[in-house]
Amino acid sequence: MPTIRVETIIRAPVERCFDLARDPDLHARSVAQTGERVVSRTGTGLLGLGDVVTFEARHFGVRQQLAAKIIRFEPPHLFEDQMVRGAFKSFRHVHAFEQTEAGTRMSDTFEYEPPLGPLGALAARLFLTRYLQRLLTGRAAYLKHHAEREHAARVDRDARRSGAIGEG
Repeated sequence: MPTIRVETIIRAPVERCFDLARDPDLHARSVAQTGERVVSRTGTGLLGLGDVVTFEARHFGVRQQLAAKIIRFEPPHLFEDQMVRGAFKSFRHVHAFEQTEAGTRMSDTFEYEPPLGPLGALAARLFLTRYLQRLLTGRAAYLKHHAEREHAARVDRDARRSGAIGEG
């Protein structure tokens, strides 16, 4: 079973990074190049334990749907989703968050079983794992950019309110 691990340091609080990672609309925007969109979901707002979300996107020229369920939820440090329907034989994705001196360490661990038996295993070795690595790395970079921009604006706004920074 191929495993992909992506670690990203984000200069923002762990709670905010955790919440951004659970936002299905932000997720869809982070992989906009695939045309991804939410087509159905349980619950509203940020994803939580037991929620199921179905995304539709174009991968390798084929429009596909994938549904995942949040099966583990330990705010603000970890949540795990697992495929319930989609193109893979199976997958599980652990999203972990740890506060460090440098900010939040966000770790994505994605384990998957490709479909189609030996043919799928060959595809995983030849291109699928690299493709998924790029998607996860791009998603993490998008979340990092969004969280850091938002955090910097909040810090600046708070400093202005307290008078620590001059107005202009």
